[in-house]
Amino acid sequence: MTTATTASASRTLATTARVLRQLRHDPRSIALMILVPCVMLFLLRYVFDGSPRAFDSIGASLLGIFPLITMFLVTSIATLRERTSGTLERLLAMPLGKSDLIAGYALAFGLLAIVQSALATGLALWALGLDVVGSPWLLLLVALLDALLGTALGLFVSAFAASEFQAVQFMPAVIFPQLLLCGLFTPRPNMQPVLETVSNVLPMSYAVDGMNEVLSHSDITADFVRDALIVAGCALLVLVLGAATLRRRTA
Repeated sequence: MTTATTASASRTLATTARVLRQLRHDPRSIALMILVPCVMLFLLRYVFDGSPRAFDSIGASLLGIFPLITMFLVTSIATLRERTSGTLERLLAMPLGKSDLIAGYALAFGLLAIVQSALATGLALWALGLDVVGSPWLLLLVALLDALLGTALGLFVSAFAASEFQAVQFMPAVIFPQLLLCGLFTPRPNMQPVLETVSNVLPMSYAVDGMNEVLSHSDITADFVRDALIVAGCALLVLVLGAATLRRRTA
């Protein structure tokens, strides 16, 4: 490992530690990230109390969607606070590259995403009785990838928001279309052809498809591998775009 690589890794880890320290003093954000997906799954289970099969059919999909949404909200707002408070300006005046900063944020929120995904998956499977054919570990993997995708999207859109209110306003533009077109409400092949084509390029569609593969197949399928790689690739691509569009000050 070269000296430059070692220094970059050190800066990334330092950023990760700083973000985690700040989040430790923000219990509302921690509650939003960790508890809200669990509460939503709990409510959903008893909404379908008289029809457990309905919960089985959509519970796995929402197990991936809820973490994506919460991580998107918290990450976009937290990153925006860094800019509006002047913290981002001071950090980038130091020998800290944009990629180091974005990687540090992604790692910090990624660690929280692991906790969030593990709790939500455990609750759904062992407390709420979600019936899946495949391995629970594969379900956890897709939930984690979805949470990381939400983190990446939040980091990306925060560059275009001037206030926390604007960051929240990005949800209808970024999340809601994916939610409607991901196949949760109706199979994507049943959609109008133009909408089906649009859904084929949206990452949440593959998150839902990956969950459905685990729901109905006992083994790892080629479709599951494709879906997981697409979600992971989209998260990585959005992180790269986030580093490229990161600005020091809010206009």
